[in-house]
Amino acid sequence: MDTLQIEHPTDWTDYELIDSGRGQKLERFGQYTIARAEPRAIWLPRTPNWTSDALPASWKISYNSLTFILRPTEFKHVGVFPEQAVNWNWLAKIINGKPLKILNLFAYTGGATLAAASAGAHVTHVDAVKSAIDWAHENVRASGLSDKSIRWIEEDVMKFITRETRRGSTYDGIIMDPPRFGRGTKGEVWKLEDDLPKLIKNCRDILSPNPAFILLNAYTADLSSIAIGNLLATDNFGELALKESVSGRLLPSGIFARWIL
Repeated sequence: MDTLQIEHPTDWTDYELIDSGRGQKLERFGQYTIARAEPRAIWLPRTPNWTSDALPASWKISYNSLTFILRPTEFKHVGVFPEQAVNWNWLAKIINGKPLKILNLFAYTGGATLAAASAGAHVTHVDAVKSAIDWAHENVRASGLSDKSIRWIEEDVMKFITRETRRGSTYDGIIMDPPRFGRGTKGEVWKLEDDLPKLIKNCRDILSPNPAFILLNAYTADLSSIAIGNLLATDNFGELALKESVSGRLLPSGIFARWIL
């Protein structure tokens, strides 16, 4: 592949990237406008005099049939990464009503879990942080997906994969959104550059005989989409972005690689 893929969502009504620049981004989540830090926005903003709204303790936004409960956090996250909508749509097309057995690793507040479950998959949701799993539960209930097949696992990802390998468990599809650095439930240290290749190898060991996909997301500037594309042995890789409503300028927001059998 000689041309890098750049994908950005085009069908959000409850989210808008208004402007970006000087290390910040101005966004609208539902009825609230928020200015947040964005180190990749090294350019100048297009509009002056940004203002942020006072935020409630929590509020809801929707994406198609999915509903997310948002709340401010000390890390300036609000509980959803809007650029991931392109991956949710991709998952819906791949699953398309088939009862695939899907594993979602580093699953956070469950955007991909909701997308996969609503498309008909049986999802195992794994995260080492109990508060993130609790938040994902809230999103499932808010989206009316409580009757879907979702298994919840609070555990270090590498330990879980090792145990699943011993058990002979297999999955038709694997989603992973690893952090650059993290700690497990018992202080296990995760470093993306060191541990991601091992994780990919171990994940291949628990794929079913006729797997559907592996979807890998990353947010670190230390890796390129070419690198993770090579890691998955796929030419389906690129950048995720958000498009400013004031100018159409793209804000880089992550990288992805997708492997399909």
